[in-house]
Amino acid sequence: QVQLVESGGGLVQAGGSLRLSCAASGRIVSINTMDWYRQSPGKQRELVATIGSVKGRFTISRDNAKNTVYLQMNSLKPEDTAVYYCHAEVVTYGNSGSRYTASYWGQGTQVTVSS
Repeated sequence: QVQLVESGGGLVQAGGSLRLSCAASGRIVSINTMDWYRQSPGKQRELVATIGSVKGRFTISRDNAKNTVYLQMNSLKPEDTAVYYCHAEVVTYGNSGSRYTASYWGQGTQVTVSS
């Protein structure tokens, strides 16, 4: 089993910043990708950032030694309000030791930006 645990969400005023973290743990052989998605009420989940991308106000970074990915969010706007989810594609292994690749999601962390 692989677990993704997010932290760093909260309430912030428009124009403020937040830094989200997502730590992966468990049966990890290697991590292929780690990304951030978000979902607002009534909307589909959307990709926010993937490693190597700089989407304007959002920057994603990764600490391979800690199996952790970060999302630095600056100049936040009310429309950024959403539940933010960490996603990872991980090479893991079963009880027999056989390896396989699987996709995992964190539980989500709420980000609320007030105007």
